[in-house]
Amino acid sequence: MPVSLKKMVLLPRPRRITPRAGGLVLPATGRIVCATAAAQLLPLALQVQGDLAQWQQVHWELGAGPGGMVRICLRPGLPAQGYRLDISEKGVELSAADLAGARYGVQTLRQLLRQCQGLLPLGRIDDYPDFAVRGVMLDVTRDKVPTLQTLCNLVDRLAEWKFNHLELYTEHTFAYHNHREVWSQASPLTGQDILHLDAHCRARGVELVPNQNSFGHLHRWLELPRYRELAECPDGFDFPWGRSEEPFSLSPAHPGSLKLLRELFAELLPHFSSRKFNVGCDETFDVGQGKSKALCEKKGKGRVYLDFLKQIHKLVRAHGRTMHFWGDIIIEHPELVKELPRDVVVLEWGYEAYHPFAEHGAKFAEAGLPFYVCPGTSSWNSIAGRTRNCLGNLTNAAQHGLRNGAVGFLMTDWGDNGHWQYQPVSYLGFAAGAGLSWCRATNEDADWAAALDLHAFGDRAGVMGRAAVALGDAYLRTGHQPHNSSPLFHIIQRPATQQLHRAVTEKRLAATREYIEAVAAPLALARMEGAEGALVRDEYDNTVQMLRHACERGLALRRGVLGRSAIKRRLAEDMRVILGEHRRLWIARNREGGLQDSARRLEMRLAEYTS
Repeated sequence: MPVSLKKMVLLPRPRRITPRAGGLVLPATGRIVCATAAAQLLPLALQVQGDLAQWQQVHWELGAGPGGMVRICLRPGLPAQGYRLDISEKGVELSAADLAGARYGVQTLRQLLRQCQGLLPLGRIDDYPDFAVRGVMLDVTRDKVPTLQTLCNLVDRLAEWKFNHLELYTEHTFAYHNHREVWSQASPLTGQDILHLDAHCRARGVELVPNQNSFGHLHRWLELPRYRELAECPDGFDFPWGRSEEPFSLSPAHPGSLKLLRELFAELLPHFSSRKFNVGCDETFDVGQGKSKALCEKKGKGRVYLDFLKQIHKLVRAHGRTMHFWGDIIIEHPELVKELPRDVVVLEWGYEAYHPFAEHGAKFAEAGLPFYVCPGTSSWNSIAGRTRNCLGNLTNAAQHGLRNGAVGFLMTDWGDNGHWQYQPVSYLGFAAGAGLSWCRATNEDADWAAALDLHAFGDRAGVMGRAAVALGDAYLRTGHQPHNSSPLFHIIQRPATQQLHRAVTEKRLAATREYIEAVAAPLALARMEGAEGALVRDEYDNTVQMLRHACERGLALRRGVLGRSAIKRRLAEDMRVILGEHRRLWIARNREGGLQDSARRLEMRLAEYTS
């Protein structure tokens, strides 16, 4: 007897599964039929045909019209993006409200074919999403710019998990023709890259949305002589947590700021078929400290920010696009929220499990503004991720996004401080985000490790997924949970002169090291196939090495023995291996630009050990 349909590992888990006893035998020959809209449904039928050959070793023909062992059709009456998958002794009937629904139903069928050898369990799946937009935003600025092949491969994975929106967060990593000095060392994405990726996304039902920060986070531009005059604070400013000696934001008081943005938008936007545009505008900490100080004193800092945002909005509207922007600054001035243009989309972001998605979302909803909830993978500033925080953050966003009527759910995956985490570390966040944005009710208690093993790592031994989830909880053992980061990450990032947090004791570091060793021990038993499997294994091997190194370094600091030659020699040998692997693994998925900056942060520790 086949395993019950309810026990299948599906990502996302569907809204409703009605199992029936028995199974559908998959014969050696059969037909896959596009019962309606054959031209639209043919690419989906081809996916089913390919998976039948790969996973079931059967070779079925394609057709249109009546009949067929697998029938795919568009049928009115189902919810938008919804589908019904009915598996009986006679065959598989997939009906969908629209092309998107048919695409999602096919992804579910493909996942069943991956795990049911020769016999599909009987039953019916009725499914549709909670959020109309379910997206991922990748940081391609701090410091990783993925290769085009890496991006296309990731899009294939995200499309299978029913995401329909992708953004590439950009500050200086698009190859603007007249601004070569900004991106010359960054191995940027070119216009040709974007055109190719946009077409790849469209074919898979994913909207590639342009993303160019247009206010703050522009230090890579403003530190250069040609652009320095446009900076709010050319010689540095005060962050909430310290001093920066670099410029950061465009000045809203300088007319050249809008002139630059007008030029950038005119070159960037024609490469995208999407009519959306994320202009960023977050964390403009320096506004009011420099050129706009007098203006802010006269009108108020919030008003100056809003006025400049409205001018950016006019530029975006001139291109026939809908402006998306991060909502962190405007929410500090709730009295101004109602003055935002009615056609903008606010992106409510926050990356801790306790972020106030409920309160902030309610304010945007009350103002009648469409908004997305934007949680994160919790992978950055962590080495191996922060599993508990990640799942809490995603659940919080889904719950309160639904409650307040958010129109989208945008996962963010950042790369602060060298982008040390490897791509598979983010798979947990992507998978959980896919599930919770599709149907929170059926995915809150999902077995993410099993889902990762089957649909991300392809590990038949069932080892890699559980190890990835568990390694992401190593930070909890240290006794300290700093904002948006892990103590293990900071132990390597920071010089020996900076003291460890008092909660990170010698006992806790030793316990953390033991935990990492115990979790990592089964990794040798993983059975991941192909080049991707070998790469994931190597990426996690170096992840474990970095976690171990953080523990050993932390213990040496706590014991006051980091200065001893034997300790320094051992740590130096360890860091040389980590560095070498980091460089090799970087170029396996990413362009070389940015590697020097990322590696330099590790080289600083090596220099400490060898001095």
